[in-house]
Amino acid sequence: MTEPDHVEAGPVALHRAEGLLLFLETPKGRGIFAAQCIPKGTVIEVCPVLVLEPGEVNQHTSKTILNHYTYNWPAKDGSSSQAIVLGLGSMFNHSTYSQNVAWRRDLKTQCVTYTALKDIAPKEELCISYGRLWFKDADADAIDQAAEEEDLDGLGGLARIATS
Repeated sequence: MTEPDHVEAGPVALHRAEGLLLFLETPKGRGIFAAQCIPKGTVIEVCPVLVLEPGEVNQHTSKTILNHYTYNWPAKDGSSSQAIVLGLGSMFNHSTYSQNVAWRRDLKTQCVTYTALKDIAPKEELCISYGRLWFKDADADAIDQAAEEEDLDGLGGLARIATS
């Protein structure tokens, strides 16, 4: 296998923060959780990717479970393709409102870096934004439910505010 044209040869420093746990059964399926405090700005993981050719995506990957775990990635010809993120990268669940991890792709090294957006507490799930969703967002349902309960008084919950 030859190195793609747009990748420079050379070592890439990989990294994984300590104190990460993979839970197999959560309301969102598998998920990554903190076993200890993770300070804001911590690099959680640097993951290499396997960039797929657009034809591979159309003919093969799109027809398998891998399609749910790939990231959008530019192909060598400038079109859009997909990449399989190795390591924990494909295990982070989505959150619309409670993202605590940012991700940044590096086209040159073909890696994705995940960084804590805020201090993450022990037992807290590490969540990223997937961007456009192709599935029903579990977090949005929880937020919508809370908003409905908040508005039961017809005043958006204002009736519960104590006045002096």
